[in-house]
Amino acid sequence: MTVKISAKLVKELRDMTGVGMMDAKKALVKVEGDMEKAVDFLRENGLAKAAKKADRIASEGTTSVLVEGNTAVIVEINAETDFVAKNDKFQALVALISKAILDNKPATVEEALEVETPEGKLSDVIAEATTVIGEKITLRRFEIITKSDDDSFGAYLHMGGRIGVITVVEGTTDEAVAKDVSMHIAAINPKYVDRSQVSEEELEHEKKVLTEQALNEGKPANIVEKMIKGRLNKFLAEISLNDQPFVKNPDLTVEGFVSSNNGKVREFYRYEVGEGLEKRVDNFAEEVMSQVNK
Repeated sequence: MTVKISAKLVKELRDMTGVGMMDAKKALVKVEGDMEKAVDFLRENGLAKAAKKADRIASEGTTSVLVEGNTAVIVEINAETDFVAKNDKFQALVALISKAILDNKPATVEEALEVETPEGKLSDVIAEATTVIGEKITLRRFEIITKSDDDSFGAYLHMGGRIGVITVVEGTTDEAVAKDVSMHIAAINPKYVDRSQVSEEELEHEKKVLTEQALNEGKPANIVEKMIKGRLNKFLAEISLNDQPFVKNPDLTVEGFVSSNNGKVREFYRYEVGEGLEKRVDNFAEEVMSQVNK
């Protein structure tokens, strides 16, 4: 009797081990759906390193920006250590992944992992790299951006890819202008292009916090409202790109700098490696014991 292997089970094994979909399915079929035996089967067949590293934290790595004509992609690819992120093999993998995503334009990370490359399916290529390089490697996120012939991309990598930014400036083909804006974004980290993009929910939340602050300072209720208006305006200016003093010339706002070059910022994406991820903490006692117990 043949056991039916569900897609959910295949995905679970793939997430655990980093192997490709087909390898995961073959392993599950071979052991009739037993997850533990499937992991052992994969380890016994040369994917042991990938399996062992599946539960490690990959919060280092790099960002990358690839531009081809009117299309660009920004990606974040994680590894376990900063040292490996500078490895030539890792950098070659980053280039391959970026090109595959730009060429195929998948909508999600899951779709991207199914993309076929000259080296094989992307999920398999990453699993193989995990084995060869010796650290867990993951494609965390990406964004594909398009522009018209009249617009410009500003691509910028800070600290060798620790921070990556891609900006679209409408109305000018001067890439230097767009790149200057991206450098500003890397340094200052605005949340929005324009204050009109801030949601009512976020505004109300900030207003509530500022009101409590003012009342706790003992300010009279009749002037609290005026104070809140001023502080809310300052808050919006701090998180909105267009309102920020331009880093290269603080006498101008970013909007002023861009408009003086006949442009307007349409959108930007800023990736910082590992933001929002749990950071790896080495426990040397555990590391020693793991070696002793092998």
